[in-house]
Amino acid sequence: MDSMDKYRDMSMVDVAFELMSKKKSAVNFFKLWEEVCQMKKFDEQQQADKESLFYTNITLDGRFITVGENAWDLRSRHKFSDVHIDMNDIYSDDEEDDSEEPEDDVDSTIEDDYN
Repeated sequence: MDSMDKYRDMSMVDVAFELMSKKKSAVNFFKLWEEVCQMKKFDEQQQADKESLFYTNITLDGRFITVGENAWDLRSRHKFSDVHIDMNDIYSDDEEDDSEEPEDDVDSTIEDDYN
C-alpha cells in the first residue's frame, strides 16, 4: 500500500490533522481543503459535495482551532488561555443585562393557572 492509498482510507479530518502536523503555522481553510482533496483523490463533484461536511467536522474536532481570517491551526500549538473562552464571563454579562431593566410590557391582569 502506498502512502496515497493510506490517505484514501483515513477520514478527511484525520488527513487534515496529519497535514497540519507537518506545518509550522496556521493555514487558510481553502488551502487545507485543497490539500485534503488532493490526498484523498477527490474529483470535482466529491469536493463540492464534501466541503461543508469537512468544515463542520474540523469545527467540531477538538484538535483544531480557528485563529481568525478563516485560518486554522492545531490546538496543541496554542496556550490554553489564548484559545479558551470562559463561558461564565459570557453568562454573567447576559444576566447583568437581563437584571438591569424590568420589562414594562408585562400585563399584571393576566391570571396564571394556579389562581
